[in-house]
Amino acid sequence: MPRITIRFKDALFGRLVVGAQAAGTTIPDYVRDILNRYEGMDAAGYHGRFDEVQAILIQVFAILAASVSARRPDILEKGMEDARALLLERGLLDPEEVLQ
Repeated sequence: MPRITIRFKDALFGRLVVGAQAAGTTIPDYVRDILNRYEGMDAAGYHGRFDEVQAILIQVFAILAASVSARRPDILEKGMEDARALLLERGLLDPEEVLQ
């Protein structure tokens, strides 16, 4: 089995010790569990929770967009323009997609 050495700041190591004790496991097993959840090996882990949040946000946005579109298409268009600008600013949208 490959091995890795990691140096932790005292405060983080302290949190790992407390977490491992609370989980009734060793520190190495606790760290492996955290890494497995973070890397997506655990469907209910780190990425799984974000996938759920993203799915809910997309549903809420779709309902809101449909409602606003039916009543005020001009407000929907302005909101979409603002959203594209924010996504572009944060590097979450390809600049070429904005030009299309």
